[in-house]
Amino acid sequence: MVIRAYHLDRGDKQRVKVLIPSSAHGTNPASGVMAGMEVVVVKSTDDGYVDVDDLKQKAEQHSNELAGLMVTYPSTHGVFEETIIEVCNTIHKHGGLVYMDGANMNAQVGLTSPADIGADVCHLNLHKTFAIPHGGGGPGMGPICVNDKLAPYLPGHPIFKTGGEKAISPVNAAPFGSASILLISYGYIKMLGAEGCTASTKAAILNANYIKARISEAYDILYVGQSGKVAHEFIIDFRKWKSSVGLEVEDVAKRLMDYGFHAPTVSFPVAGTMMIEPTESEGKEELDRFCEAMLSIREEIRQLELGIADEKDNVLKNAPHTLSDIVDDNWNHPYSRKEAVYPIDYLNERKFWPSVNRINNTYGDRNLICVCQPMETYMEA
Repeated sequence: MVIRAYHLDRGDKQRVKVLIPSSAHGTNPASGVMAGMEVVVVKSTDDGYVDVDDLKQKAEQHSNELAGLMVTYPSTHGVFEETIIEVCNTIHKHGGLVYMDGANMNAQVGLTSPADIGADVCHLNLHKTFAIPHGGGGPGMGPICVNDKLAPYLPGHPIFKTGGEKAISPVNAAPFGSASILLISYGYIKMLGAEGCTASTKAAILNANYIKARISEAYDILYVGQSGKVAHEFIIDFRKWKSSVGLEVEDVAKRLMDYGFHAPTVSFPVAGTMMIEPTESEGKEELDRFCEAMLSIREEIRQLELGIADEKDNVLKNAPHTLSDIVDDNWNHPYSRKEAVYPIDYLNERKFWPSVNRINNTYGDRNLICVCQPMETYMEA
């Protein structure tokens, strides 16, 4: 909306086209449409990068109508775009502005910045990078940072009239957001300091590359940079096993619960894959524990490939296993109870027991159940 206000103020009402790489977060096209933009998708190359030729062609095609580019850096595919400066320069050449999604900012802090790559505005995600809970731990707060060109159009306070002098919207100004949350990020940054924040970034990148190095011979890593490294996250591809042994990525996600882990992101940004994003918060012992779990699960997949394990009645398809399953006298699976719940040694001392078996995710999403008590329960006897 800040970019839109900039163009309107200059009389460029026709600048409504926003280029968005296919590798971007799904929130990007949604944000563009909500701001009154028309989305033009830019292709990705086979190795996960923005297709620069396609971007240049579409920037040229829509030059007079180009509002800007929305780009995630590093990309959602888990790689640093080596051509990012060229990409930003291309947009500026045609009169557009660059919005950088800060979702992956924890691979940048202290090492580079949105300004270094040529971005004009960055939605600075405070979750993950700056200590705000990620996902269901909200509430969230997402300030934006801009360069001098866009400063006059920053959202302001509707009562106290703060903000940019040409602001047309109070979006995310204090009365409409969770401003108190900012204190958590402020305290985090003050306590760490510049040196600590940079160390966190390095640790996040190191952790992801450590896991990748340990499991890359067992699993296919979907995208890597030209150096063979990844950013702070990477994607494991499970799709080949769907056709060969009927394995779904969801089976692996559920099986990880038997190993004591909540599964990482599944089927985003690519269906049939799993995204690993350890951040800087995990120590080597925990990383090794996760790697051991993934390598053990790979052996379980191998049992399917060799025809040793039953295609339908196996530890992966039946996961997760509960305590009730194990003590049930009617255990009739072709694998042992130990294989189900104690597949590797560390679980003997650190076992987490899932409380329920596998649920039907699709059914649950489509059939909401009200758990509110009926009015009668509040009535006096």
